[in-house]
Amino acid sequence: MGEVPRSQRTLLHSLRGWARARPDDVFLDFEDGPPLTFGALDRRSDAMAAALARQGVGAGERVFALLHNRPALLVAMFAAHKVGAIFVPVNTELRGAFLQHQLRNADPAIVLVEGDLLAAFTDVTAPGHRVATVGVVGEPGARPAVFAGAEYLDLAALDTEPATGLPRHEPGPAEIACIMYTSGTTGPSKGVLMPQAHLWTFAHGSRRALGLTAADRYYICMPLFHANALLMQLGGALLAGASAYVVRRFSPTRWLQDVRRSGATVTNGLGVIPEFIFRTPPTPHDRAHRLRIMMAVPIAAEWSGAFQERFGVPFLQGYGMTECNIPCYTDPGELSEPGCAGAVLPEFELQIVDPETDEPRPAGAVGEIVVRPREPFAFMAGYFQAPDKTVEAWRNLWFHTGDAGWLDGRGRLHFVDRIKDCIRRRGENISSFEVEQCLNAHPAVAESAVVGVKVAGAGGEDEVLAVVTPREGAAVDPAALLDWCVPRMPRFAVPRFVLTADRLDKTATGKILKQGYKEPAVVAGAWDREAAGYVVPR
Repeated sequence: MGEVPRSQRTLLHSLRGWARARPDDVFLDFEDGPPLTFGALDRRSDAMAAALARQGVGAGERVFALLHNRPALLVAMFAAHKVGAIFVPVNTELRGAFLQHQLRNADPAIVLVEGDLLAAFTDVTAPGHRVATVGVVGEPGARPAVFAGAEYLDLAALDTEPATGLPRHEPGPAEIACIMYTSGTTGPSKGVLMPQAHLWTFAHGSRRALGLTAADRYYICMPLFHANALLMQLGGALLAGASAYVVRRFSPTRWLQDVRRSGATVTNGLGVIPEFIFRTPPTPHDRAHRLRIMMAVPIAAEWSGAFQERFGVPFLQGYGMTECNIPCYTDPGELSEPGCAGAVLPEFELQIVDPETDEPRPAGAVGEIVVRPREPFAFMAGYFQAPDKTVEAWRNLWFHTGDAGWLDGRGRLHFVDRIKDCIRRRGENISSFEVEQCLNAHPAVAESAVVGVKVAGAGGEDEVLAVVTPREGAAVDPAALLDWCVPRMPRFAVPRFVLTADRLDKTATGKILKQGYKEPAVVAGAWDREAAGYVVPR
């Protein structure tokens, strides 16, 4: 990483450099909006930064953003960085207790939101202090009580006004740039404090692993509120001076058409995305595109080789998470081996340890993956307003990922499974705790246990199984229970399977024994919303 001085390891420094060198070159194309040049992104974020400063948003304050994949999200992020504020992009499917927790934890100075998403705040109560300003994209419609008394601003107008009175701020690599929420295991989701150099390292690792150059074009079909799309894909393209084509959401039936039309040379597929693409009917155009490589995690032996043969695109794999960056990538020249995440990058240290004792495990032995950085600020700075969780994760001076894996004789990491009680579905981490809290609030439910289960066709990811015990004298109807869940949790968290039990299996100390609920026989006996024809609305 010696080619870039540490003082310049920020995405904003890169944007300003390209805005000076190539102001009129298109950086981003959007499926439902005009293109954005390097110069326009810099100018519009200047104007937005000036507007934030006029609203009193300054260093260390949080800019909470509930925005779709559109220019406003990027403009807002760089604007926040230009005034020293912390950008907080959150999942656009959040609602109810999920959204309330993140809003309260972030305690923002300003909220930026799509007009059609304001309704998600209907049942949300105020954070620690009153939100003074709400910036809206589109028509605001209903104005939730949580923002009573707030000034509503037209976000689209803010980034076109003159950038008058904007103080020149140059964030350093140690400055906190973002808070991204990652799923909790025994509690609510946690806000990951991400320094500027952490964001830059995500982008730098992607650029290097994929060999990105200014001639590349990234196809981005994943949400920009996640590190994969925002930092690895868009950030990697920015560092390389490449361009990107951004769509609102992934569609397996539209993927090939989009890739061909956009002229994309690189793309990422997380979770079930590659398998969903592979399951689409073959066409005569499957190889009629410019893609040269695709990052995909996880891949399965059942379809990965056939995918690469059908589309003529080799896979690149890796391992990482929001907290610890991407410490491993495979070699693009190697044949993709399911589960192999590649060698450890020079910016990181990685070990496999006994999850109970932290004693290192020998090559070939499965244990917990622990990571720490070699470069300053290339890692999270802790969990926001959760010092106990920060200390818990950093036991013995290593960040404990909660994932199981092993190292082979060549020092390559092989991912096995999650140790933590966290569910991963459709590329999203789901807190079983948060889903259980929602289920337990149902008037017919006494208590619940939520687990991730493996079923055919899920691409190696989890489906959500909820085991519920009814209150005395009550009965739980699975479909009615899901009707309760839909307006109160993200779509991806709504359980697929519901099992009613007289009581939950517990230890002598009252801890729920969840492992038994993952058995295939248990899943087979549960109500399945897909088999029942129950459709979760968008």
